[in-house]
Amino acid sequence: MNVGVLLVDDEPLIRAGLRAIVDSEDGLTVLGEAADGAEVPGLVARLRPDVVLMDVRMPAVDGIRATTHLMSTVDDPPKVIVVTTFENDDYVYDALVAGASGFLLKRARPEEIVAAIRTVVTGESLLFPAAIRRLAAQHSPSPAGDGLARAGLTEREREVLRLMATGLSNVEIAGELYLGIQTVKTHVGNVLAKLGARDRTQAVVRAYDSGFVSPSGS
Repeated sequence: MNVGVLLVDDEPLIRAGLRAIVDSEDGLTVLGEAADGAEVPGLVARLRPDVVLMDVRMPAVDGIRATTHLMSTVDDPPKVIVVTTFENDDYVYDALVAGASGFLLKRARPEEIVAAIRTVVTGESLLFPAAIRRLAAQHSPSPAGDGLARAGLTEREREVLRLMATGLSNVEIAGELYLGIQTVKTHVGNVLAKLGARDRTQAVVRAYDSGFVSPSGS
């Protein structure tokens, strides 16, 4: 499978560096570039990328607004990885809530960038779960009670969601719960459907926001 990538950053040097990394990797191809989020809808419609590497802070339309627009207007939107200078940037968690599947630091090593793209494409594990947990602790108070009660998750689905939040892959969840891998995939699919989440990142973010899972792990 060849993965098409769209680069969105207002700094030409950042785009050039990302292009060099992505295009040097077998199975990954840069389809296009944009200097601002305002260009994203037209390029996504024309190029149909699988993944968008999106700068979170841009002068006209930032990564949050661009991600929100994609998730609300595109039938099958690409995966979005927001790219940021600072891990604790308030914009990062807002972008995850808006629909991004993960984030990368601009100082990330080439192998981390490639691994991040492949991780969000497969969707079978969570990108940087510990970092997402830290962001959730800063932005998501945990109210008393189970905020996902109305979703109607079964007890097994609740177990699977808790393990998803720790960053376990489907294979690791299967080992933890002594289940077949196909059974786990079915449970994960049911969790996403019941929560109205497009991927496991969105499901985990909602679990934190609702207080169903505590960022402290308690």
